[in-house]
Amino acid sequence: MSDDEVRLEKERQEDLKERDEFAKRLKNKDKEHTRNIVERSDKKAYAEAARRLQLEAEDKQKIVPKLRVDSRRKYLEKRKYDKITELEADIEDEFFLFSETKLTKHEKEDIKYKKKILRLAKEHEKARELEKIQRYHMPEENRNKKADEAYVEIDEKEKVPNAEQKKWEEERLGIAQMRFGARDAKERFLEKEKQYELVLDDGIEFVKTFKLPGSKARDQEDNEVVEEEVEKHSIQETRKSLPIYPFKDDLLDAVENHQVLIIEGETGSGKTTQIPQYLYEAGYTNDGKKIGCTQPRRVAAMSVAARVSEEMGVKLGSRVGYSIRFEDCTSERTVLKYMTDGMLVREFLSEPDLNSYSVIIIDEAHERTLHTDILFGLVKDIARFRPDLKLLISSATLDAEKFSKFFDDAPIFRIPGRRFPVDIYYTKAPEADYLDACVVTVLQIHITQPLGDVLVFLTGQEEIETCRELLLERTRKLGSKIKELLILPIYANLPSDMQAKIFEPTPRGARKVVLATNIAETSLTIDGIIYVIDPGFCKQNSYNARTGMESLVVTPISKASANQRAGRAGRVAAGKCFRLFTAWAYQNELEDDTIPEIQRVNLGNVVLLLKSLGVNDLLHFDFIDPPPHETLVLALEQLYALGGLNHLGELTKLGRRMAEFPVDPMMSKMIIASEKYKCSEEILTIAGMLSVNNAIFYRPKDKIIHADTTRKNFFVSGGDHLTLLNVYNQWVETDYSTQWCFENFIQHRSMKRARDIREQLQGLMERVEIDLVSNLTDTVAIRKSITSGYFYNTARLSKSGHYKTIKHQQTVMIHPNSSLFEELPRCVIYHELVFTTKEYMRQLIEIEGQWLLEVAPHYYKPKDIDDSHSKKMPKNTGKSRVELER
Repeated sequence: MSDDEVRLEKERQEDLKERDEFAKRLKNKDKEHTRNIVERSDKKAYAEAARRLQLEAEDKQKIVPKLRVDSRRKYLEKRKYDKITELEADIEDEFFLFSETKLTKHEKEDIKYKKKILRLAKEHEKARELEKIQRYHMPEENRNKKADEAYVEIDEKEKVPNAEQKKWEEERLGIAQMRFGARDAKERFLEKEKQYELVLDDGIEFVKTFKLPGSKARDQEDNEVVEEEVEKHSIQETRKSLPIYPFKDDLLDAVENHQVLIIEGETGSGKTTQIPQYLYEAGYTNDGKKIGCTQPRRVAAMSVAARVSEEMGVKLGSRVGYSIRFEDCTSERTVLKYMTDGMLVREFLSEPDLNSYSVIIIDEAHERTLHTDILFGLVKDIARFRPDLKLLISSATLDAEKFSKFFDDAPIFRIPGRRFPVDIYYTKAPEADYLDACVVTVLQIHITQPLGDVLVFLTGQEEIETCRELLLERTRKLGSKIKELLILPIYANLPSDMQAKIFEPTPRGARKVVLATNIAETSLTIDGIIYVIDPGFCKQNSYNARTGMESLVVTPISKASANQRAGRAGRVAAGKCFRLFTAWAYQNELEDDTIPEIQRVNLGNVVLLLKSLGVNDLLHFDFIDPPPHETLVLALEQLYALGGLNHLGELTKLGRRMAEFPVDPMMSKMIIASEKYKCSEEILTIAGMLSVNNAIFYRPKDKIIHADTTRKNFFVSGGDHLTLLNVYNQWVETDYSTQWCFENFIQHRSMKRARDIREQLQGLMERVEIDLVSNLTDTVAIRKSITSGYFYNTARLSKSGHYKTIKHQQTVMIHPNSSLFEELPRCVIYHELVFTTKEYMRQLIEIEGQWLLEVAPHYYKPKDIDDSHSKKMPKNTGKSRVELER
C-alpha cells in the first residue's frame, strides 16, 4: 500500500468517526426536548386503578348488606299481600264451588281456620294504617315524620323490582298471543243477573239476550232449588195447567166451523196430547170413526200414545193405540190412533178416502219429513170431496203462514205461550271447539246453578261417547266436593236397557246430564229437564241423484230447530237454554227452516207408493215444496229398471206386488225374486236384518278388540248378507237368547226388531201369494235373489286396484267393517253407498258378472260385463288389501 493510500484511509476513518459523534449529539439533543408521556400515564393509571378497586371493595362491603335488607323487606311486604289475596281467593272458591255440598269435619275445620287467619291479617293491616307504621319495614333511627308520611306509593306495581321491564314484557306478550272465543274471558265474577260467574278457569262467558215467556212466570234466578219448584200434581191438575186448556172451547168452535185448521203453539203447550182428547170428549168418535194423529218419528208415536192412555185411564191398545212400521198396537175398539206419517200414507192403499177417520191431525208439521209432505198433497185432495173430514195441521214454529197458504188460506189458531219461561243465553264470541265447550258448560251449570237436569244436543254416537269420557274425566278430578253427576247417552244404536235409563227419576241431590242426538228435539220428553245446551249443529242426510250416494253431513241447524230445542227446557219448570254460538250468528247465519226432507232424499219408495195410489202425473202433483227434477227422474228410472213401471211410466203387475211391501223398492224386488230362486226364508231373514240400519253389532269403546274379534267369528264367505243370515240363525238356535247377544256384542233389541220385521214381511208375502221355501245351503241362489233387487248397486275391481261403479264409473271403497274388506272380489253388490270420510259401500256380497245379464238383461249389456273382464285385472294372490294397493 502506498503512502497516499494510507493517508486517504486515515481521512476516511476520521470522517466516519466525526459523523457518528455528530449523530449521537443530535440524538441526545432530541431526547432532551421530547416529553416522556407514556411512562408518566402508566404509573398514574396503575395508581388510579388500585385506588378505585379499594373504594369499590369498601363500598360493596357497606352497600350490599343494606340492599339485602331492603330486598328482604320488600319481599316480605309483597309476600304478605300475595298470601292475603290467595287466602281470599281460596275462601271464595270454597264458597262458590262447594256451598251446597256436604263437607267432612276436617274440611269444615280447614275452611274455618282459613277464615280466622284472613280476619287476623286484615285486623293487623288496619292497625298499621292507624299507627302509620309499616310493620314489615324496620324504621330507621333518624326517620322523621315527613319521610314516614311519604312512604306510601301510588302504583303498587312500582314496588316490584324491575317493574318497568316486567310491564313492557307483559304488554308485548299480550300483543303476541292469539285470542279468540269466549273462553279467553278473564273476568272471574260478573253480575249474576246478566252473566254467570266464571268459577272454572276455562269457563265460557254467556250473555242473556231474551226470554221465551211462559204462562207460569217463575224464575230460578233467586237460587231456589228446582226440586222444590217442581211440585207433584195429579194428571188432571197437570192437564189444566197446560197453556192450551184455557182455549179448549175456542179450539172446538174453530174445528166445528172450519174444515181445515192450522194450529200453531209452542213446544209443551199440550197440542199433541190434549187436542185428540178434546175432540174425543166433544163426540167426534161417537159414530164409530177414529181420530188419527201422525208423528214424524216412531218413538214419538209410541211415547205419546202411552201418555194419552195414562191420562184417559185406559189400557194402551184399547181405546188409545199406536201404529208404526212393523208394529201395530191397536184393536177394533181403538178410537184415538197415533201413527207415523208413513203409516197413514200406506193406509191410503187400502182406504183411499180415509172413510174410517173423522179427524186427521198432522202433528209436528214443521219438521217437513218426506211422508209429511206427501200427506199434505193427499189429505188436501180428499178434503175437497169429503166435507165431513176435519183436517188439523199442527206446527210449533213460523211455518204456519206457509201451511195456511198451501191449504187455500186456512185459518190459523194460535196458542200463546208455554207453561214455563225459558231464558236464552248466547256466547260472547264463537267457539272453536263446540264439543269442549259443551263439557265446560255442563260443569259450569253443575257448579253454579240450582239442581235440575241438563239436556245436551250432539250430532252422533261418536261425539256423545267422546263428550261422556271428557265429562267423566273432569268430574273425577273434582272428586266428592261436587254433587253427583249422572251422565246418560241416548242415540239410535244404544241398547234399549241403556236407553231406558234416561227416563228413570234423578236421585235426590244429584243432577242428570242427557247427551242426545236430535231425536230429543220432538220425539222424546224427558222429565226434569231444566237446562238445554245447544251447539247449533246436527247430522243431515242428503242424497246425490247423479251418483246415487247418500251423505250424512254435520250441518248448522235452522232457527226453527233452535227454538224447538230451547223449548225442551220449559216443560216442568222455568228453564235456561245455552246456545254455543253468538246472537249475531243466530240472526244472520242460520236458515229460518230446515230443508224439507223431500228435497234431499231418494224418492224411489214415494214414487212407487204414489203410482200405486193412482197418481200418475208426478211432475204436477201438489207438493208444498217440489222435489228436485233430477231426483224424481232418477226414481222413475230406477223403478223402470226394476220392472215396477213400463215404458209409459205406468205401474206393472210386479210394481203392484212391490208396493205391498213397506220397504225400499230394491228390497221388495229382492223378496219377490226369492220365489224364483226358491230361497224365500233366507231372503226374508236378510231383509229383516238389513232393515235395522246397521244396528246389529254393538262396539263399546272399552272393548273394541273383543267386539271386533267376535264379529269376525260370524263372517261367512260370500259377503255381509250371508254373515247377517248366520248371526240370525245362530240366535234362533239359542232360542232367542239375550245372554247370547250380550256375550257376542250383539244388540238384543235390534235382533228382536229384525225378528218382528221378518214376521211382518212373512205375512205380506202370503198376501202376494209367495210360498216360503228354505234353501240354506245354496248360497248362489241367495246371492242371485239379492242381485235381482240390487243390480243397480254394482261395482267392479278396476285395474288400479280400486272399485268403480259399473254405470257411473265412480270410485268407491269397501267399508272397514265388511267381511270382504281384506279380500278383493272381482264384482260386488252393495246395499247402500254412504259418504263419511270416503265413499264407502256397506253390506256387500260377491257376485259373478254373468249374473247381471241373467237378472237384468234390459239394464246391462254384454259389453258392460266383458269390459270388466277384458281388462287386465290384478290377480288375487292372497295378499292383503294394503299390500296390493302398495
